[in-house]
Amino acid sequence: MEFEIGDLVTRKSYHDDIVFQIINIEENIVYLKGQNVRLLADSPKEDLNHYDEKKEDTEEETFLERIKPEVVLDRNDYFYLPGKILHVDSDQGYLTRCLKYYEDMNIWAIGVCEKENVVPSRIRDLLEEYNPNIVVITGHDACYKKNGNMKDIKAYKNSENFANSIKEARKYEKSHEKLIIIAGACQSDYEELIRAGANFASSPKRINIHALDPAIVAARVSLSEITKDIDLKGILDTTKYGKDGIGGIITKGTMYVGYPR
Repeated sequence: MEFEIGDLVTRKSYHDDIVFQIINIEENIVYLKGQNVRLLADSPKEDLNHYDEKKEDTEEETFLERIKPEVVLDRNDYFYLPGKILHVDSDQGYLTRCLKYYEDMNIWAIGVCEKENVVPSRIRDLLEEYNPNIVVITGHDACYKKNGNMKDIKAYKNSENFANSIKEARKYEKSHEKLIIIAGACQSDYEELIRAGANFASSPKRINIHALDPAIVAARVSLSEITKDIDLKGILDTTKYGKDGIGGIITKGTMYVGYPR
């Protein structure tokens, strides 16, 4: 079976559960990136099936329909200033999708594509330049059980980089309400990211998360009023895998409401 870079495929040994895009091929090894899930993987060619792009993905379509803009604001008398978002992502494709989502939600957002191991040294400069209310720090991660205990951050591909980025961001702004930090990716060390200072982090159950999940959380916080506590459970329920994929703490929202319009 012939494969080319850009083809969509699934893995037989995983019961074709996740759709991947081929990003590189080296002899018999094919390197993959999740089409909708923030996951990098590799596979021998013989374990792959071609995925028909025309095949209806009911689950994904239902999810995308569920997260469409749904915020109802009284624009007759009031005006609204949603929180500004800085989204730092190691994956340009996922970043583009997230920025499109913010645009659909009418939220000001700036995107920066940067590798996970570089973000700790850059995050403060980015925060000073853009002065956001919310910062998303995401990309790719993985839990390698063979490298040690799941409670050891060294057993994760990028959790330590995410934690160091969070700590640097907290040096810039200590208050969890003045700067909302959303961090992590697939299978990240949730507890350590929260301890480092994140408001929201993945992944409580060490599962994969959807490419849009960090943006969904950021958008909901951006559109939550600054005088009220966020609807923590409601925000998490909006994400693809709920509290298993992302968890967080209750804080105030970031949106100002003004009058008259």
